Amino acid sequence: MQVKSILLLILLYSCFCSSCKQQIKQQEDDLYSRHLQRHVKLNILNTPIPTDKAQLNLLLLNDGQEWQAFRIRETMDSLYSLGLIQPLLVVAIQAGDRMKEYGVAGFPDYNKNGDKADKYAAFIDDELYAFAKKKAGVRKFNSIAIAGCSLGGLSAFDIAWNHADKIDKVGVFSGSFWWRDKDALSPDYSDDNNRIMLSTIKSSRKKPKLQYWFYAGEKEEEGDRDKDGIIDVVDDTKDLIDIIKNKNVCSPDDIRFTASTLGKHDYNSWSQALPSFLLWAFGK
Repeated sequence: MQVKSILLLILLYSCFCSSCKQQIKQQEDDLYSRHLQRHVKLNILNTPIPTDKAQLNLLLLNDGQEWQAFRIRETMDSLYSLGLIQPLLVVAIQAGDRMKEYGVAGFPDYNKNGDKADKYAAFIDDELYAFAKKKAGVRKFNSIAIAGCSLGGLSAFDIAWNHADKIDKVGVFSGSFWWRDKDALSPDYSDDNNRIMLSTIKSSRKKPKLQYWFYAGEKEEEGDRDKDGIIDVVDDTKDLIDIIKNKNVCSPDDIRFTASTLGKHDYNSWSQALPSFLLWAFGK
């Protein structure tokens, strides 16, 4: 089904069924992380839990404090009520110091940002995964995805790549793949060598079994480092996709990229792309 048709269905559902009882439940929780040495606040949303809990899917969402701006509840409710997505549990993780905890694990940027990305990844892998299973009362989820926007998208991709033993799919909304180990104004800066995520994937020997969903808006910025007429957020995403394809770690059909002609770097644009991601990741 075309994305525009899905958006129209959601709009119609919202207009005519706004008085209907929502099926999506939402609650707040708190999990202490020994890796991060802090309490992590969580917003947990779920469709009705199926009788066969093996049918339940899990979405881990970075920058969970923005769950309302992302319109995750309304979108889940519309898609589930229309019978378009499978049963789903969303754990939206509220960010701590996102400039420190988001990034590429083991590779801080040139300002030492992202120097706790390895600890955040360990929290996801070692603590949050077990918490989510216990919370849902499942031994194993049907499928697991992780997603995020901007710097949260960079983090989601890095975690998925390194933990594909647990994670099946990754969604990146306007990922910060410009993240670099050298100032772009340095005379010896090079896109080929200094974009951390791209260099890391290029040299990685991992062959994760993942499916990838990428989004970027063509109105997000005016930056164009290579002066090719394409803004950096689109260029960086396309360059990463090319690296993944060249590594032959998945089928070309396992990579989805959407470039929105009017998309901006904000939650209004990202929320409009959310139905497409949820259908891709958890559609029936």
